[in-house]
Amino acid sequence: MSVETIETPPRPAPVVQHRSRRRWVVLGAIAAVVLLGVIIALPTLHTALTTVSTDDAYVNGHVTFTAPRVSGQVARVLVEDNNRVRKGDLVVQLDKEPYEVLVSIKQAAVVSAEADVRAALAQVRGNEALARSLRWKLQHAMEEVDDQIALLKTNVAALESAKAVALRAKADLDRALPLARSGAVATEELDRRTQVFAVADAQVKQALQGVYQVRVNLGLPAQPEHGEDLATVPPDLVETFSSVRQAQAELMQAAFQIGVLYSLNNSPKQMLADFLKRDPEGDIDKIYAAILKDAPAVKQAEAKLALAQRDLDQAKLNLRYCDILAEIDGVVTRRNVNPGNDVVAGQELMAIRSLREIWVDANFKETELAELRIGQPVDLELDMYGSRKVFKGRVSGFTMGTGSTLALLPAQNATGNFVKVVQRLPVRIDIENYDPDNDPLFIGLSVEPRVHYKEKPTGADAGKLLQPYLNTTPTSAPATRESGQ
Repeated sequence: MSVETIETPPRPAPVVQHRSRRRWVVLGAIAAVVLLGVIIALPTLHTALTTVSTDDAYVNGHVTFTAPRVSGQVARVLVEDNNRVRKGDLVVQLDKEPYEVLVSIKQAAVVSAEADVRAALAQVRGNEALARSLRWKLQHAMEEVDDQIALLKTNVAALESAKAVALRAKADLDRALPLARSGAVATEELDRRTQVFAVADAQVKQALQGVYQVRVNLGLPAQPEHGEDLATVPPDLVETFSSVRQAQAELMQAAFQIGVLYSLNNSPKQMLADFLKRDPEGDIDKIYAAILKDAPAVKQAEAKLALAQRDLDQAKLNLRYCDILAEIDGVVTRRNVNPGNDVVAGQELMAIRSLREIWVDANFKETELAELRIGQPVDLELDMYGSRKVFKGRVSGFTMGTGSTLALLPAQNATGNFVKVVQRLPVRIDIENYDPDNDPLFIGLSVEPRVHYKEKPTGADAGKLLQPYLNTTPTSAPATRESGQ
């Protein structure tokens, strides 16, 4: 009897378990991918919700055009394109010889002007001495007139005394004449009295002639016209006497030469009084010292000396301008000068771009500006460095006009109707803690800024849209010729 083996069919349970396990693996993988996506997307979503960004931004910076301040021939050029220079470095040198010759000429002119000043001082001192002498001459002339008036009064008094003596002698003689006829008075006594009267009468005549002489010396008639007293003189005789007037005229002429002006209507006494008023203490030496300092001839010579000195200073300045220096720290670009070139003042020789005065101009859409304020922090990503280097920045200002309005040809049609297009406004972003030596930025590089408008603005003018008024008080620091590119 044969035994037949009966084959049993495979069990389906393990297949079901395998499929179930694979399903869970797939679900787990999907969950992991979703979780990873969420983890990755959350920061991006947060950034998108809390920042404003644009891809229309670039690095900008100052550029200083180097130009000579004087004309001349180039002797040396000490830099090439892309050379780094510091402020004050010599970049170009002009031929100095013509300017050195000009300095020598101006120096000689200064020496000549100094000699002219000394000559003017000597001349004015001589005129001052003459004025001093003529002043005393005027005063002496006035004193002489006063003395003559006093002498006239003395002579008149002497005349009156002589008249009194003569009158008494005449009376004595008149009394003696009748007595002499009767023999009561001796002939000798009569002769004596006659002689006394004759002497007294002669003294009267002599005194009268003395009075006449003094009056004539004073420019008066010998006899008063209206029978006035012989001692009577005009009250202003001291002011109008000829010698006084002559001395006054000479003094005025000398005073004019040293710059002291008097009115022609001033009296001599008024002239002397006004002169003493020039000093509170009436010190004549101080008065003449001030006159000497302000004398026209001295002032004119000093002005010529100052002009010659300024010309010399300008010549020395032009000589220094032969050394053309870098005005800022930066990199040389666009050099277009070589030794032997003839250049003129203001001609552009090269440009120096600053490495430190760097910022970002970001052109945000007008719909993105509502939340932007000065002082908001900014993350700056540059294509040059990629995501491995993120620069930090700060919003520092807004341009007062969109790009289209500031363009050379505004976007308007022929009828002047404004075409509504989403406009972009340049926003300036300053770069913080920028180190050009380690991470240099070049003008024109593309930037993607992200402004964190949810964060609190910091720094100067934080939270404002407009910067405050600029203090434009002039300073002594020279301004550099700069322009933004």
